[in-house]
Amino acid sequence: MIEPAVSVQNLTKIFPIPFRRTKLVAVRGLNLEVASGQVYGLLGPNGSGKSTTLKIILGLISPTTGGSKIFGRDSREVRSREAVGFLPENPYFYKYLTGEETLRFYGKLCGIRGHELRTRTDELLDLVGLRDARARRLGGYSKGMLQRIGLAQALVQEPKLLVLDEPTAGVDPAGSSEIRDLILDLKRRGITVLLSSHLLAQVQEICDRVGILAHGVLVREGRVEDLLAIENQTELILENATPELLAQITTLLGRSNARLVAQRQPQTTLERLFLEATSAPPHQE
Repeated sequence: MIEPAVSVQNLTKIFPIPFRRTKLVAVRGLNLEVASGQVYGLLGPNGSGKSTTLKIILGLISPTTGGSKIFGRDSREVRSREAVGFLPENPYFYKYLTGEETLRFYGKLCGIRGHELRTRTDELLDLVGLRDARARRLGGYSKGMLQRIGLAQALVQEPKLLVLDEPTAGVDPAGSSEIRDLILDLKRRGITVLLSSHLLAQVQEICDRVGILAHGVLVREGRVEDLLAIENQTELILENATPELLAQITTLLGRSNARLVAQRQPQTTLERLFLEATSAPPHQE
């Protein structure tokens, strides 16, 4: 049996609010799995618990109950993060360093040296399309270029899992499209990607599965095409069908020259599904 890249079991995180003598349930009884080689989208409005979930998976904060594993190792173990690359929503970079110097800096932090580091730096600059800007200081990079150098630094140690928190935040449409293509390229290379994003149309294009959080609870989860399918409806797409055939389709289809090109469920959009799933009132204690 192949070990999932990420496994979350009965995860609950409660933050106490001392001055108000209350508590905030950020995540409640969360269970989900991210299979190896998939692009998984974790969605939710502000305050839904998705950032808390990512931090627990990365071992940055501890759960109240339950837990998470990365390739079978408890997320609280430092060794579990050896196979993980992370790009936060608002990464901080030293603006006086060039793109090449930035990757060499992070490579050294990961224990890479010498020829291996030079080769890896060149490979990553090519991968993210920044070879021509390698000698430019990051202070002169656009938002899209900064996100791409952020992706490159997250890939320095050749991770098996890449965690991206709003990877296209503040990026123009052209830059967003480039990052989308990069994520799909990483998937083709066998890298598992777990991302959170508010760009639902983009998530719909690149994700294999999505989970939607609302008020700390997972309200929808599954393959994108399954979640978007409209229940109890079927579409028939016909080729060379006459008006007479359409009028008698149930009896004549099998005896006509028309060809059934496709039969499928009509789909909604991820945006509509997201709004419907997250509009319910919060669960009360």
